[in-house]
Amino acid sequence: MAFFSVIIPLYNKENHIEETLKSVLNQNFQDFEVIIVEDCSTDNSNLKAESIISEKIRIIQHEVNKGLSASRNTGIQNSNSDFLAFLDADDIWHKEFLEKIHQLIQEFPKAHLFATNYVEVYSKKVAVSPSSNLNNFIKDDIILDFFESNLYQNIYCPSSLCVKKELFEKIGGYNTKINYGEDIDFNIRANSTFKLAYSNTVLVYNIMYAENKITNSGLKNKTITDFDFYEPLSVSDKSLKKYLDINRYMMASNYKKENDLVNWQKLKKGIHKNPEISGLNLKQRILLELPPFVLQLISKLKLAFLKKGKRFSSFN
Repeated sequence: MAFFSVIIPLYNKENHIEETLKSVLNQNFQDFEVIIVEDCSTDNSNLKAESIISEKIRIIQHEVNKGLSASRNTGIQNSNSDFLAFLDADDIWHKEFLEKIHQLIQEFPKAHLFATNYVEVYSKKVAVSPSSNLNNFIKDDIILDFFESNLYQNIYCPSSLCVKKELFEKIGGYNTKINYGEDIDFNIRANSTFKLAYSNTVLVYNIMYAENKITNSGLKNKTITDFDFYEPLSVSDKSLKKYLDINRYMMASNYKKENDLVNWQKLKKGIHKNPEISGLNLKQRILLELPPFVLQLISKLKLAFLKKGKRFSSFN
């Protein structure tokens, strides 16, 4: 049995899947299997994946397109390892990624989640660090308060996360009803119960310019996390309440940019009016009230600067 199962959902990533797979096969730590879940791509993704010859690779073909969450669940169900590392089919691992995750597993045996830092890649020459709320975290350690640490951007991306398999047996798999921001729902369930061992070392390249990027497709006809469902849990967890409200804010802003004022208003109502409880700063509360065309303009300007390697954030 391999130490790691590397799970790669694949849907219309023909321009990236080969490089992604090569980054896995070139790992320093070689005790792993690779499970590609091909979700009925309409391009040449499957052919590109099959062109990479390795006895480590298995390709599982969905009969119908089921989406990202279902593809991850298929990978989980077909894995043969105790530790499952997830990798999107357009992202890249540094050769030391699995080696570092293995080190975290050995050093922090009580943890069930293991992750490293990452950078967002906007072109072949431009990579930008996420806006982090991890103050003074300079070594490998247990994250004491996951939700407080993730009030800015997430400290890990889906491709920099490894999960002990038994976690899924206790909290269930990814929610297949959610097809936008499904990782938020998983993060709440997983990090409310289990410990996260984390390394601030950047070992994953999150490719932002890839085709068919879900987060670039808009919210129309999408299902997001039901934040109200987790509200009772936040009564005794102030950090979770802030995490719920900051994600409500981000989703509400996206709805407003798309002129969906019904869903904007619905999410806005769930944000606590007291900024000490919601965690929203003055800048964010102002942005939430701006008209759609202004938010659209701000988004375009932010993206233009990101492509030049400069980040402007409402978090600070």
